Amino acid sequence: MTADLVVVGAGVVGAACAYFASLAGLRVVVVERGALAGGTSSAGEGNLLVSDKEEGPELDLALYSQRIWREDLGPHAGLWEFESKGGLVVAASDEGLASLRELSVHQRRCGVEVRDVARDELRDHEPHLSPGLAGGAFYPQDAQVQPMLVVAHLLRLAREAGARVRTRTEVTGFLRDGDRVTGVRTTGGDIPAGAVLNAAGTWAGGVADLARVHVPVLPRRGFILVTEPLPARTIRHKVYAAEYVGDVASSDAALQTSPVVEGTGAGTILIGSSRERVGFDRTVSAKAVGTLAAKAIALFPMLREVRAMRTYLGFRPYCPDHLPVIGPDPRAPGLWHACGHEGAGIGLSAGTGRLIAQALAGDEPDLDLTPFAPDRFPVAEEALR
Repeated sequence: MTADLVVVGAGVVGAACAYFASLAGLRVVVVERGALAGGTSSAGEGNLLVSDKEEGPELDLALYSQRIWREDLGPHAGLWEFESKGGLVVAASDEGLASLRELSVHQRRCGVEVRDVARDELRDHEPHLSPGLAGGAFYPQDAQVQPMLVVAHLLRLAREAGARVRTRTEVTGFLRDGDRVTGVRTTGGDIPAGAVLNAAGTWAGGVADLARVHVPVLPRRGFILVTEPLPARTIRHKVYAAEYVGDVASSDAALQTSPVVEGTGAGTILIGSSRERVGFDRTVSAKAVGTLAAKAIALFPMLREVRAMRTYLGFRPYCPDHLPVIGPDPRAPGLWHACGHEGAGIGLSAGTGRLIAQALAGDEPDLDLTPFAPDRFPVAEEALR
């Protein structure tokens, strides 16, 4: 078996890259050590957000990805339950509202659609919100998908375009010709390839180590609570507190929680969001889960009477500068990366896949990949691992 491109990892980013590379005419093989969407992609809420991005390369990629989701992938939107529900960001204090207004000014300059929401207008958007909030901002571009369906259908579409997918196949090393990467060694045999793409999510740092290059992707644990089903549109949008943006941008290893609440088509309510760097510890944290519940009730008091059915956790692929790693690795020609998207991987996957396919095909990518360069991290970063 030979390929133009081996994609390591069958999560949402790997699936998007495989799909767009297949459409570009490349012979693609996807290898996944476990099951499809078996890592971080199965543990998120499926958010496609621009509201939580500050001005800079990540927001540029988020806006570009929105275009890909809605235009290039628009004909398939029903397959993965794409819902353009919009996001409502709320501030509890006048100080928080002032910061939110300042953020929105910069976002509008970059092309984000934002509508200021006054204190007395909040409950027109969400009737069950607490009456004590200072105001908010509405982001109509925010959307949601079912991430496991995205992975399954993108890989099915990629297979229809000629791609092959091998699960339960772990990459154990790389084939080399001098410094150049020429394929992968796997538990199912060697696969020679013109290029190898590291899309292993939270485990991408370990894959990079096999190629003797350093990519500082670390796990950042988060929990989600799932309630019993409620009547349709009890909560109409993705709703979160303004401090969520700061938590996303923080590098603090300690537990951080900020309320994020949204409904699903099935009527259940998803409640996040927590962040902490504890390695790959899968122990359920009563403190994190209890804090999430309390903060969600502070936003929506009616949730006090709603039962939680279950909780689940996942690991965001975190990079120290909060930007993903996208593009070719000059330290190991033939090796490419698409990883480190932290909690934004679902939303950014479409744009990442399209950009990687363009670059692999020798075309000029629609966005400059320089800010996402794999070798941008100083040598001193190795001390963090």
